[in-house]
Amino acid sequence: MKIPAIGRISKDSGLVPLETSGDGAFRVGCDGVRAIAATGDRKVEFIAFADHTLAYVHSAMGYPAYYPVHPVRLDKPIAAVLMDLDGTSVHSEAFWIWIIEMSTASLLGNPRFQLEEADLPYVSGHSVSEHLQYCIRKYCPDKTVEEARRYYFEHTERELQAIMEGRGRPGAFTPAPGLKEFLLELKGMGVKIGLVTSGLHEKAWPEILSAFQAMDLGDPREFYDAIITAGFPLRRGAPGTLGELAPKPHPWLYAETCRVGLGIDFARRHHVVGLEDSAAGICAIRLAGFAAIGVAGGNIVQGGARGLCCHYCDNLADVLPLLK
Repeated sequence: MKIPAIGRISKDSGLVPLETSGDGAFRVGCDGVRAIAATGDRKVEFIAFADHTLAYVHSAMGYPAYYPVHPVRLDKPIAAVLMDLDGTSVHSEAFWIWIIEMSTASLLGNPRFQLEEADLPYVSGHSVSEHLQYCIRKYCPDKTVEEARRYYFEHTERELQAIMEGRGRPGAFTPAPGLKEFLLELKGMGVKIGLVTSGLHEKAWPEILSAFQAMDLGDPREFYDAIITAGFPLRRGAPGTLGELAPKPHPWLYAETCRVGLGIDFARRHHVVGLEDSAAGICAIRLAGFAAIGVAGGNIVQGGARGLCCHYCDNLADVLPLLK
């Protein structure tokens, strides 16, 4: 199977062929549709025509969207590297999955509740609301995402406060192996660095601070050229964010980091590369029009997005030679 702007799909790509798109709007063999393929987690579908491809992004919150898929390549010199936070820069996924698990346990009134291994691709890499909506549909369909969010933020505020006071969950936030050396090397090359996360600011900022303190790199606001988070949680009487409906795998966080945060025009996108460890993140990078390098340790393979990576590396040290 060949998909324009993506290429030929191999058997080990992780992409799954479909006959009909998830919303029923497209069918193979009708209206010029040559093929349809979905990521293994079914979050994103690619509808291939003779000379172009559309991506259909599902939404657990009821707001799916279509995007054009742009061809990508990696041109030198590299102007910017866009880096995911959780998993790629800081190891914190286990902590946030634990928070989702506790929130679901609170909804169920069962403190002994535990997520299953099969749940993991659906409770990381997306927005808080999508993670919670998944758990509600599977474990407690009589509950609402609004109820779940209340528990989520109760647990989050308590645990983050404990961490900031030095008495929280041990090893909650640690820099990825080789992160300091990787960041300093990029600085030495004159490459702009953008940090991108689907996480809300109040959960992302303690992670960033914790990692930079551990690496003795000073103020992350002075180090990074741009930091884009999903904003602030919507609460009664306070302004909130669009980040809950437009997280990865939607392209907007990566697009905003590059175009607005770093000032790099879309026409120069081939000099920009994104680094991710999640399937949703890889899709977001590709839909924003950038080449994507996958970093092992997340759910890229399990989520069926391996075929969307221009390279797939075991660690950050293996990424560096690709950028020089």
